[in-house]
This record gives sequence, structure tokens and C-alpha cells, in this order.
Amino acid sequence: MSVRQDPLVSVVTPVYNGEAYLRQCVDSVLAQTYTHWDYVIVNNCSTDRTLEIAREYAARDSRIRIVDNKDFVRVIPNHNIAFREISLSSKYCKVVAADDWLFPDCLEKMVGLAEEHPSVIIVQAYRLQGNRVAGDGLPYPSTTMPGRDVCRMWLIQGGPSILGAPSTLMFRSDIVRSRHAFYNESNLHADTEVCLEFLEHHDYGFVHQVLTFQRMREESMTSYSQRFQTYLPRRLYELETYGPKYLSEGEMERAVGAHLLEYYRYLGWQVFKGRDRAFWSLHRSKLASLGHPLNALRVGAHALFYLLDVSLNPKRTVENLIRRLRGAN
Repeated sequence: MSVRQDPLVSVVTPVYNGEAYLRQCVDSVLAQTYTHWDYVIVNNCSTDRTLEIAREYAARDSRIRIVDNKDFVRVIPNHNIAFREISLSSKYCKVVAADDWLFPDCLEKMVGLAEEHPSVIIVQAYRLQGNRVAGDGLPYPSTTMPGRDVCRMWLIQGGPSILGAPSTLMFRSDIVRSRHAFYNESNLHADTEVCLEFLEHHDYGFVHQVLTFQRMREESMTSYSQRFQTYLPRRLYELETYGPKYLSEGEMERAVGAHLLEYYRYLGWQVFKGRDRAFWSLHRSKLASLGHPLNALRVGAHALFYLLDVSLNPKRTVENLIRRLRGAN
């Protein structure tokens, strides 16, 4: 009798100067209840003890392999290096950032859902972000949805969240291997973009369980994105790039108009926050590159509306802005 072999999962961790948290990350992979995995750690010219720690683990477990970059690359290209290193025999690919970690049953639950639904190419679950549970997910008890429907919902109303963070996702390895650069290296939010690209003709899966932990650090990409609200130009880019694929002309027009309104409300608020030149330069260049040059009069008008609203309804104004920005993330 032949013994059924569980599908191989290639786990990848791109890392730069991850000494503080790498052990916890690797230990979480070693603690998985699902054991048929291999693990690639890509060291991006770290100047701390990252490489030493990674080699220590690789010496103890043959499933762990180290790739040591000769030259430093930016974050997204380093992810692509990791993706190119996944095993040719792997069926699934799981990312875990070096400062994040996986709950013990993460791989077991994600692989189980994907195996039950062969049409699903991307699996996600809730994440513990600091001390709060994050991620929208699908309406319970639904565990799958046509990818096209998910993308339409994302573009029209910003949900359900098809990507909370890279560590929350598992991909079928076939799509990762389908091109040399899985992530678009010119896009800081390339992790969301691949979902919009590959879900057009496939299904999306969601596990109704907290399976990953995302660490919030001041120097992390997530913290940078929240400080500069790069989620706002990201959403505009996604609407302009993928809207024609998923939305009607009328839906596209309404979605772009609604988003630009939110965008300018935010920029009007920032007039009073003392934002530096780098902040305004980023948003000016992003808007221009997407065919929507920054309108200073519109920023000024929303700044005035914000000032009047704060004067009359200070508590409600702040609560509304916080709710909108959380939704944009």
C-alpha cells in the first residue's frame, strides 16, 4: 500500500537586521503541527547577528536553508529573491516576516482549507496585530469566495481585506513560480497587487482563526505606511490599474470619486499636523503619477471644512477620521 504524502509547503523569510526577533520567528515554524515543510531564510546583508542565528538553526534542522545575498536590495526585491528559492516540489508557499510569527496550527489549517478546495489559490486568516485581532475576512461561516467577487468588493468598498500583511497569506506555489518577479518591485504594496492579479480566475480562501502574529515596530514597513498613509495612493493605484478589469465604467467612476474625496479630506486634516516636505512630496508625486495632480485649492478647502467641523463637533470629527483611516488600511 502507498502512504499518502502531505503536500510540501515552502516557508520563506526575507530578513534584514532581524536579530531581535528572528529566533521567535524560526521557533514558530519549528513548532508547526504540520511538519512537511522546508524553510528558506534570505539574509539581506544584515550587519547584526542575523546570519549567525540563521546558520545556527540550519545546522540543527536540515529543512532550513540559508541564502546570503551578496548585495543589499530593497524590501520587495528581497521578497522576490525568497520566492525564487521555493522548492520545485512545493505545492504551497507561506511567507513569514522575520519580526512576525505563526501560531502552531497555521500551516495545518491553511493547507487543510486549500486541499479541500482545489480552486483556492490564496488562503488568509485573522492576525494578532500587537494586542488586537485584525483582518476582515469573509462572513462566517463562509470559507471560500470567487476571487473576482473578492476583488470587486475590495475595489468598491475596501473590503473584505484580501491582504492584511504578507505573513497572513499562503499562496499556491504554481502562481509564485509563474513569473520571475512575483511581486511588482515598483510597488510598496505589491502584496495586495498580486491578489488582484491572480484572483481573477481563481477562488479565495479564509480560515476563521487567528493564525499569525504581526509585530508593530516604529521602523517597520507597516509603521511607515501608517505614518505616511501610503494606503491612500495604493488604493487609487489599484482602482486605476485593476478597476477596468473588475468594475463597470459607472462603478469605476463612483469608486475613484469617493476615494479622492476621502484622500483630500485626509490631506486637509494634515495641513494642521505640521507634516514635513517628505510627506507632501510623496503624496504630490503619487497623485501626479496616477493622473490626478495634487489640487492645492481642494486641499485648502478641506482644511477649512475640517477646521469648521472641529470647532463645531470636535469629538465626532476625530472619530470619523480615525475610522476612515483604519478602513483604508
